[in-house]
Amino acid sequence: MAEWSWVIYTVLEVLIATACCIGNALVVCAVCVGIRGSLREPTFCFLISLAAADFLVGVAAVPLAVLLDGWASLTPDLCLLLSCVVLVLTQASVLSLLAIAVDRYLRLHTPLRYKDLATQTRTWLAVAVCWALSCLLGFTPLFGWHNYTTQVAGATNKSSSSSISTPCTFLSVISLPFMVYFNFLGCVLAPLLVMILLYARIFWSLQGRLQDSAPQARALLLRERRLARSLALVLLLFAVCWIPLHSMNCMLLFHGPEAVTQGTLYAGILLSHANSAVNPVVYAYRIPKIQQAYSQIWRHFLMGLGCCHGDERIQRACSTGNRPNHTEMCGSGGKTTP
Repeated sequence: MAEWSWVIYTVLEVLIATACCIGNALVVCAVCVGIRGSLREPTFCFLISLAAADFLVGVAAVPLAVLLDGWASLTPDLCLLLSCVVLVLTQASVLSLLAIAVDRYLRLHTPLRYKDLATQTRTWLAVAVCWALSCLLGFTPLFGWHNYTTQVAGATNKSSSSSISTPCTFLSVISLPFMVYFNFLGCVLAPLLVMILLYARIFWSLQGRLQDSAPQARALLLRERRLARSLALVLLLFAVCWIPLHSMNCMLLFHGPEAVTQGTLYAGILLSHANSAVNPVVYAYRIPKIQQAYSQIWRHFLMGLGCCHGDERIQRACSTGNRPNHTEMCGSGGKTTP
C-alpha cells in the first residue's frame, strides 16, 4: 500500500477507535446510571456486554490492527497472542448478540416462566459464559492451529523459532483455513443463522398476536416489536460490516493472495471496526429508554458546567433534558449573547 494510503487508513482507524471508546462508554454509563433497574433486565445486561466488547475494540482491537500490519517485530508467540485478542472481541460481540436474541425469544414465548428463568444471577452468569466461550474460541490458535511456518521460515527447531523476532502480521500467524472453516463458518455464520431464525420467529409471532390483541395488550406488543426491530437492526449492521471481510478471507484461501488487493482488504477491516462505532448511534435513535438516559446525561453535563443558572430558557432545557440551541448556550456567566 502506498504511504499516503496507509496514512489515510491509520487516521480513519484512529477516528473509529475514538468513536468506539466515547460512544460505548456513554452507552454503559447510560444503561447503568440513567435507566432505573436496568441491571435487572436481561436485555440491557447483554447490551452492556456488547457495548463492553465494542469499547474494547476501540481500546485494543483497532490499535492492534495497525500494529499487526508489519510495523512491529515480535516473536511468533507474542504475535499470535495479540492476534487472538482481536478474535476474542469479535466472538464476544457475536455471542452477546446471540444472547440478546435468545432473551427476546424467551420473553415472548415463555412469558409465564420468563421471570423465573431470567433472574439477575442467571443473566450475569450467561454474560460470563459468553465471555468465557469467547476466550476459548478466540484463543484456539494458541493450541496449535497457527501459521508459525510462514512466520519463521528457515528456523530449524521449535525453540529457535519461538525466539525469532520478525515483522508481525495477522495472517502470518493466523491460518486462513482456521479463519474460514472455524471462525467464519462455525463461530460467526452459524450463530448469525440461528439469530435470523429467532428474529423471524419473533416477528411472525408478534404479527399474529397484534391482529388478535386488545388495545392495552396491543400497546405492549408494539413496544416489544419496536425493541425487537432495533435489536435486529444491530444484528443486520453486524452482518453487513463483518461478512465482507470474511468473504475476502474465503477468496484469499481459495484463490490466493492475488484475489484481494491490499486496499480492498484494508477497506474491509475499516468496515468491520466501524460496526463497533455505529452501535451506540443505533441505540440512541431506536431504543427509547437509552434516549431518555442520554437526555439525563446531557442535562447533568450542562448542570455540571454551570450553564443552568442564568437563563430561563437554558433552565427549561436542563429540566426537560432537551439540548438548547446555539444561541442559548452559555458563553459568559450562563447568559445568552445579545
